[in-house]
Amino acid sequence: MSLVGQLKSRSANRLGRSDRSAVGRWFWEIDRILLFFVSVLIAIGLVAVAAASPAAGQRYSGAGMTFAPLHYFYRQLIWIMAGLPVMIAVSMLPRDKARRLCLLGTLLFTAMLVLVPIFGPEVNGARRWLGVGFAQFQPSEFLKPLFIVTIAWLLSLKGQDESLPVVPLSGILTALVALLLMKQPNFGETIIFASVWVLLLTLSGAPLRFLIVLGIGAVAVVILAYFFYPVAHARIDGFLFEHGDTYQTDSALRTITAGGLFGAGPGAGTHKFQLPEPHTDYIFSVIGEEFGIIACLAIAIIYLVIVARVLIRLLHEDDQFVVLAAAGLVCQFGMQALINMAVNVQIAPSKGMTLPFISYGGSSMVALSIGMGLLLAFTRRNPYLHRSPYVVKWSGR
Repeated sequence: MSLVGQLKSRSANRLGRSDRSAVGRWFWEIDRILLFFVSVLIAIGLVAVAAASPAAGQRYSGAGMTFAPLHYFYRQLIWIMAGLPVMIAVSMLPRDKARRLCLLGTLLFTAMLVLVPIFGPEVNGARRWLGVGFAQFQPSEFLKPLFIVTIAWLLSLKGQDESLPVVPLSGILTALVALLLMKQPNFGETIIFASVWVLLLTLSGAPLRFLIVLGIGAVAVVILAYFFYPVAHARIDGFLFEHGDTYQTDSALRTITAGGLFGAGPGAGTHKFQLPEPHTDYIFSVIGEEFGIIACLAIAIIYLVIVARVLIRLLHEDDQFVVLAAAGLVCQFGMQALINMAVNVQIAPSKGMTLPFISYGGSSMVALSIGMGLLLAFTRRNPYLHRSPYVVKWSGR
């Protein structure tokens, strides 16, 4: 046997189903199809950031920055190299350790949200960041996956003891986070947190009457926000009645439709140079101009496949906490993608929300890696679990 053949044989043996090392167990228990589609999104994002980088570099080169066409591409490479090990490490955690990590992380990043309006730098009229220079990060991005798992854990306790006030406690935590986000202001993220809470309440078996009351309350909150919360008023007014500045959404729609079905070609887009935030909030429009509407549809299908894959996989799960946590994580992931794409095609008001794993951003990439790592950890399956009555159940359950 040749040297190459021997190496392949040894590699196959090491990753065989009989391999009980930590890496071996992870390889066979992980949802490799889900991991594949996430990897595809990351690869697409790297190409998209490379396409948007010249436009973003030209727009921001005047603010003390020398123009470098691929500046954001190289920085995105760094964030990917930081995010992927985090995703893999989190995905290898047993479920109980992942849960404890999320509980502690929720407390930590909620405390950081309190500090954001006090110490955070102001960017485009909002304070959403902590830190200085390259070390800046957005606490709300990291809080999202941790918050979802924490709420899932609280609501799952209801099945163990009906007397526990888990619904009011989860509501208080959600209201606290929402108030802190609106203080920044960050209306889009507030909607995400509140929507996920309602979704988890629904999945946990909350009474229909209670959900109807919540729905009426949500409508009332939006109406009150329109009249008394300037950010919400400006966004809703500009979207419904085309009042105020609609330059961003108008530019995004012109850019995404400029490429037609198959796009102008890599690097050949011109509308992207007039697009605000082409590498972050409006990167979907850059993809449309350079790679066409077909590419945009393919990306939307990948997000749909990821959400459907996880939800179908949960049909065979009997642990309520895992069902709530994984469903919440994947629905938040899909909701964020849907909102970003809807903004780019002008069917939703601008919200400053990134496209998961495709938009440029350090906080976004690392936080999404944590969220996806948690999702991979909660959807791991022992391949031997249902094959023999003599197999001991997976200790991570």
